Amino acid sequence: MEKIAILMPGDMGHGIGRALRAHGHDVVTCLAGRSARTRGLAEAAGLRDLPDLAVLTREADLVLSILPPSQAVAQARAVANAMQTSGSAPVYVDCNAISPDTSKRVGQEIGGAGARYIDAGIIGLAPGKGGRTRIHVSGPDTAPMEALDGEGFEVVPLGVELGRASALKMCYAGLTKGTWTLHTGVLLAGEMLGVGRELREEFAISQQKALAAMRDRVPRLPADSGRWIGEMEEIAATFSEAGAPTGFHEGAAEIFRILAATPFAGETRETLDTSRTLEEALTVYAEELRKRTGS
Repeated sequence: MEKIAILMPGDMGHGIGRALRAHGHDVVTCLAGRSARTRGLAEAAGLRDLPDLAVLTREADLVLSILPPSQAVAQARAVANAMQTSGSAPVYVDCNAISPDTSKRVGQEIGGAGARYIDAGIIGLAPGKGGRTRIHVSGPDTAPMEALDGEGFEVVPLGVELGRASALKMCYAGLTKGTWTLHTGVLLAGEMLGVGRELREEFAISQQKALAAMRDRVPRLPADSGRWIGEMEEIAATFSEAGAPTGFHEGAAEIFRILAATPFAGETRETLDTSRTLEEALTVYAEELRKRTGS
């Protein structure tokens, strides 16, 4: 896998691209129609921009799809069409936060173009941002990804069945992002009922760790809320496939819709106001909820 394509080089994608470049790979992308932020991240990571997907599929040995889950199937279809145009079929890896069923739909798109498909799920921050980045992979042939193990991230094989990596990612994010939305929902309910301050005071006595987590995370959620709506919907779909209740993560998606409508949602991870307090954030979140409920 000498030449690797990243679609698209957002926060996670450009971090993985940077790590792969540091290990000697030629990393390419296609920025046609992408935002100025994405272009800036790609440039910072040293990714080489190609004019279109047909050229990209002709040049790349491996394509990593890393983008909001709502775009996963459309991206796979576009790349599959480009493969048919170029006559090339690089290995395609879907690294997005999608349900096992959505992953299989992506695999059908890619398989229709005659390319190998690997199901993958990323856990952790982007390489270089602290902690360990792990990419779980599943499918009949995950060797192309396993060969990248240790190149800025860990690759963890989960077997030959497509969808296993996505299933693990969905369950994991069901806890992490699900907890953040539960925290937000509880705090918002307190604000709306007029006991927000008293609730936080009680948490300070009896739930110190939970309150510390709320202060650390809840004010920062709007910057990612728009793309996490789809992830919560994919988690709910995963739970439905498993026969588990779906309502909690459908509610989590609604929490993110509220946050995505606040002024803070215009921030990015680069422009995030890290000085914003939990109380300041809750005031704005409650204002948006009142608009929605007419209260």
